[in-house]
Amino acid sequence: MRLQKYLAEAGIASRRKAEEIIAAGRVSINGQIAVIGDKVEDSDIVLVDGVAVKTTEKPVYIILSKPAGVISSAADQFGRQTVLDLVQTDTRLYPVGRLDFHSTGLILLTNDGELAHHLMHPRNHVDKTYIARVAHPIKPENVKDFQDGMYIDGYKTRPAEIEILDKSGRQAKIRLFEGRNRQIRKMFAAQNNEIVSLKRVAMGKVELGDLAAGAWRHLTDTEVKILRGEIG
Repeated sequence: MRLQKYLAEAGIASRRKAEEIIAAGRVSINGQIAVIGDKVEDSDIVLVDGVAVKTTEKPVYIILSKPAGVISSAADQFGRQTVLDLVQTDTRLYPVGRLDFHSTGLILLTNDGELAHHLMHPRNHVDKTYIARVAHPIKPENVKDFQDGMYIDGYKTRPAEIEILDKSGRQAKIRLFEGRNRQIRKMFAAQNNEIVSLKRVAMGKVELGDLAAGAWRHLTDTEVKILRGEIG
């Protein structure tokens, strides 16, 4: 369905007015600014001025432990398994943020567009915590680079927290306050080190816990409020 028709049928505006709203850059589809002519599917999250176009579906919030080798998107053009293939539900969900193909751990699935927008918007700085195992020992100067910020892909990263977890110096807990593409892998690569395994274990104060790879559960009401920023 064309976006302007979708907005009109949702009661947002007439088709002509909807085109004006789209042209003004006020509409996004799955986090990307929409343009006139875009089409919308049932699984898409559509926001107008950052507010989700209302549906009649009950909001669903799921935390999934993504295994390696699974795509963290709603669909894959090459037919590979996605995170949605691991969840048994009749509700159309959308992943919030991404983990790369080889990374594992916490990923959220929801049909709540407002929450997804809140979590993905850079101004909200929702921190994420990872456990990384690397090929070579992490040196004190490497720790300082993470803490001070590093230049990768032509920009300087925000200061990150890093804690060495074992005597070998090859395992660390890292807390990021931004979400750039493959950021931790690129930061270690800049230090001539290589990720052996990378697992996201927390988003803000919501933790993966002992959820096994491929398993999932519904978020509690308290966890949803934490993610919304309603409670600390």
